[in-house]
Amino acid sequence: MYRNDAVFVGGAWSRSTGETSLEVISPHTEQAIARVAAATEPDIDAAVLAAREAITVGPWARTSPAERITAVRSLATSYESRQPDIARAITESIGAPAAFARRAQVGLPLMMMRAFCDVAQHVPWREERIGLYGKTIHLRREPVGVVAAVVAWNMPQFLIITKLVPALLAGCSVVVKPAQEAPLDALLLAEAIADSDLPPGVVSVLNGDASVGRHLVAHPGVDKVSFTGSTAAGKAVAAACAPNLTRVGLELGGKSAAIVLADADPENVASGIRTASLSNSGQICNALTRILVPAARQHEYIDALAAEMAGLTIGDPALDETQVGPLVTRRQQRRVREYIDSAHAEGARAVLGGSDMPPGIDRGWYVRPTLFAEVHNSMRIAREEIFGPVLSVIAYRDTDEAIDIANDSDYGLAGSVWTGDIDQGLAVADRVRTGTFGVNEGYTMDPLAPFGGVKASGYGRELGREGIEGYLDTKSVSVDTPPIRQPIPHNRTHHHQ
Repeated sequence: MYRNDAVFVGGAWSRSTGETSLEVISPHTEQAIARVAAATEPDIDAAVLAAREAITVGPWARTSPAERITAVRSLATSYESRQPDIARAITESIGAPAAFARRAQVGLPLMMMRAFCDVAQHVPWREERIGLYGKTIHLRREPVGVVAAVVAWNMPQFLIITKLVPALLAGCSVVVKPAQEAPLDALLLAEAIADSDLPPGVVSVLNGDASVGRHLVAHPGVDKVSFTGSTAAGKAVAAACAPNLTRVGLELGGKSAAIVLADADPENVASGIRTASLSNSGQICNALTRILVPAARQHEYIDALAAEMAGLTIGDPALDETQVGPLVTRRQQRRVREYIDSAHAEGARAVLGGSDMPPGIDRGWYVRPTLFAEVHNSMRIAREEIFGPVLSVIAYRDTDEAIDIANDSDYGLAGSVWTGDIDQGLAVADRVRTGTFGVNEGYTMDPLAPFGGVKASGYGRELGREGIEGYLDTKSVSVDTPPIRQPIPHNRTHHHQ
């Protein structure tokens, strides 16, 4: 049992002012593996105060973009040495398979840190333009201030880094609120921050339950909230930000559709969708969970998907060969099973899987990879975000109908089209209303490409230059050059004789 009674406030460790703690339960063994201190309201107030002082009177307030880039690169170096420990903590806490944890949960955040530094070198921090009336307009891109970064549990380090690092490069200070299900990797990140060149006060990491998040996002000392989580929680965050007019970025749920055109190879589609939809046991916001296939060839695609899913290795997430681990909590397991039961009740046909435990596994919060066919877009499994290894195949008659089905959703986070004709794929992409989209791939998180959604999937963008610009204010300074005045000639006195 790992224990930690400290909180990371203003870049330093201190004992929490309260006695509340978080218990971390292994989703594989269902046993407690850790207990860590939960932040209190005084801890949050102290963190926000330290963040405010860091950007008003501290050394961070006087840094140049180049100096901030150097500081973040030092964080990347400090982080790199802790990668194995962070990956292990994520596997133990949320059940992410070990190979996926090393590659995506930790390897991807490190890559993002360095890529963001490269992007920041090309941000136009200062520029000039000539105004309509001939005046010189100086533009200054300045930090928005104190940022509250509140994240979900499914990709804990990735979600933190895609908020923390752009905000730091913009010159902001950050208070991080990790998900209560994944506090251990956040503590290791705090250690990396403490060993980096970031000055005191710039970053705080506060573990805790939902009450900690509520107090932080409503805090009058916070200038921007960046939140990733469910749509329901995102609405609550937006409401909490409204009284103080705190700006907010929301990356919320998804119900993304993969439009498979009739010329797409079934095996290639099945392989790509497996990666895009079932990684992390399907607990990814941009998963392709509605698979739209041409009715005339639906059996080919269903058979290919079933074969791909049947070959997945399910079990202990600590083993390298494991591809599907447990879901994060018993509550999430029950929720996913309820969706599977509802699909049966509404008439969908189960091709593979179900709500019972995988063969040979008698403990842990597991759900078998499950594939449904004969799904209608009005069914719950086609309308609501399941956040588990459950895919729905929906047949369509022509491309127009496929696009209509894809757009018939409350969500608009991601999507894809699969075809041998790239021009046709791009034409489909133009007509599907999402923030991100892939052609012959499940949308890949690229550090140079902005990521975010529309509709109930939120607003604002992360990644790319846009990810940094989301933490900047633009100030314009208009300069009117004084007119050049001719000198007054000397007044001579003339004498007349």
